[in-house]
Amino acid sequence: MSLKKGNPFIDFITLQEKMSQLFDEAASKQKGYSAFSSGAWSPAVDIYETDAIIILSAELPGVNIEDVDVEVNKNILTLSGERMFKKNLSEEQYLRMERFYGTFQRVFNLPAVVDKEEVKANFKDGVLRVTLPKIKSLSPKHIKIEDE
Repeated sequence: MSLKKGNPFIDFITLQEKMSQLFDEAASKQKGYSAFSSGAWSPAVDIYETDAIIILSAELPGVNIEDVDVEVNKNILTLSGERMFKKNLSEEQYLRMERFYGTFQRVFNLPAVVDKEEVKANFKDGVLRVTLPKIKSLSPKHIKIEDE
């Protein structure tokens, strides 16, 4: 009988990774899609607003801007696109794959109607930033109270 040298906890680490995958898959199915079976993924997004504008920032590392589409229809913003798998390597050559590839789509109900003609988007360092000006009539109006 020969003894193997190595990490005695490797089986636990492998089990932990498999359990993490199972929980991630269950969470993605809860959201209405399966990230593992369909190839769909969902970029992280921050949305904030001021009195005059709404800003959406989406993390899209490894995505070509030509593969991204932003659409505004009334108060609904749709962000969709695709992160392509590098063709020079096959999945069999990878030792580990944690990043998702394929199509994505995010749909957001905006809290105010947006002036579609003034929407602007830019892409820098893997982050898409969409600036959505609110229709001016929806912006709060401060009324000065006169002293009589």
